[in-house]
Amino acid sequence: MEMLRRSSVFAVEVFDRSPTDKELVSQAKVLCREYIHSRLNRAGIGWSKPEHGLTASCGTLGEISSVLLWLGDELEYLRPNVYRNVARQLNITVASESIVSDAFLAVAADIFSTGVTWGKVVSLYAVAGALAVDCVRHGHPAMVHTIVDCMGEFVRKSLTSWLKRRGGWVDVTKCVVNSDPNFRSHWLVSAACAFGHYLKATVLYLLREK
Repeated sequence: MEMLRRSSVFAVEVFDRSPTDKELVSQAKVLCREYIHSRLNRAGIGWSKPEHGLTASCGTLGEISSVLLWLGDELEYLRPNVYRNVARQLNITVASESIVSDAFLAVAADIFSTGVTWGKVVSLYAVAGALAVDCVRHGHPAMVHTIVDCMGEFVRKSLTSWLKRRGGWVDVTKCVVNSDPNFRSHWLVSAACAFGHYLKATVLYLLREK
């Protein structure tokens, strides 16, 4: 728990300057834990919030988490079937850490194969949340940590440069500045459709690898 506390505090304190790769990865993992916790609670699954999770005093990172969750709600509302029973759609067992890791990273790679947008980032967090729900429901809560670590690994390898160019995770808050519902719906629908396409591609990929 002390490690989680230090991670959260470390992630919160860096928004007054340009974040490093390490800081961006740390923030990504904190945001992922918060997203997963929200989705587990929404699913009615008994789950204890990390002892030192985000609170109102966490400032900018707390705001980013709230925006990410709100955008995820919008995305999941538009395509509910896409972000439910992800493990079954991928035809994988959640009892194996390596299988869960490989599946998550394969989906992530496919989602971002044609470029990076905030819509796709939100989509990946929605995948993480849905997969975590599947893991806990099937009696494998330890896989939540695996998913969080995979998120951090993917961000480190594929998203840090993009995030740096945009000033870090705080840039996602700009997605809610435009009040035009048509604007918001456009990029969310694009993200949902993109993930639906990539999910099918990943299913075929995973089946072929067996």
